[in-house]
Amino acid sequence: MSAAPALSVEKVTLRFGGLLALCDLSLTLNEGELTGVIGPNGAGKTSLFNVLTGVYPPTTGEVFAFGRSLEGLKPDAVARRGVVRTFQNIRLFKDLSVLENVQIAVDARTRGGLWGGLAATRAFFGTESACAAEARGLLERLDLGHRFSEKAGSLPYGEQKRLEIARALGAQPKVLLLDEPAAGMNPSESAWLKTALRRLRADFALSILLIEHDMSVVMDLCERLIVLDHGQKIAEGEPRLVREDARVLEAYLGTKRGKSGGRP
Repeated sequence: MSAAPALSVEKVTLRFGGLLALCDLSLTLNEGELTGVIGPNGAGKTSLFNVLTGVYPPTTGEVFAFGRSLEGLKPDAVARRGVVRTFQNIRLFKDLSVLENVQIAVDARTRGGLWGGLAATRAFFGTESACAAEARGLLERLDLGHRFSEKAGSLPYGEQKRLEIARALGAQPKVLLLDEPAAGMNPSESAWLKTALRRLRADFALSILLIEHDMSVVMDLCERLIVLDHGQKIAEGEPRLVREDARVLEAYLGTKRGKSGGRP
């Protein structure tokens, strides 16, 4: 295990003109940890993921993965460093098959880029190559083995979310960033997801940081929570303690503790 955290965010600020999306934010994700990032809408959660994966360079501050700076790296280079994400709004190749979607990720890793991976998948789809076998194995792990040949866009929403996780795993991440993985899932699918993520973390030696609004998932799954509000960290710790924090209640409910019986 590395001595450095899997991810380290050091005094990161992100501005878009006059809009302050993140403000002097520092946090860590330790190796092997499964940590949640929560907060009301507009708190800066997705902006954080965009900074972590090189979509937006921070205005000030720096991000490190296993002690190495990610400064100046584009998303594909960040992924090659082992930091891979899924998206709140699913970004699959919906007209390609389920298998092709994952095989593209595997091929892109082994052939040095998305377009090379896409071309290779089109040329060799249906063969028993090592990449195809790896893609099939990942789909089996996400209980999508019966969907190999179906178009990705034809899958139910919950299965599309699972497919996106399988595709992310095709990049062989060390750190997996999940943006609302339980969104649109029914209770049984959410329960399956919690079990699957615990298993995947152990099997692939992953460090996982997830954004999630489903508090039953967050409370059951995460070992630690980081709470953002207006781009700042307002609380951090074990879920049972965070949910009783007066600052968290105020951020979610817009009121001081004791004036409402609700909970985040």
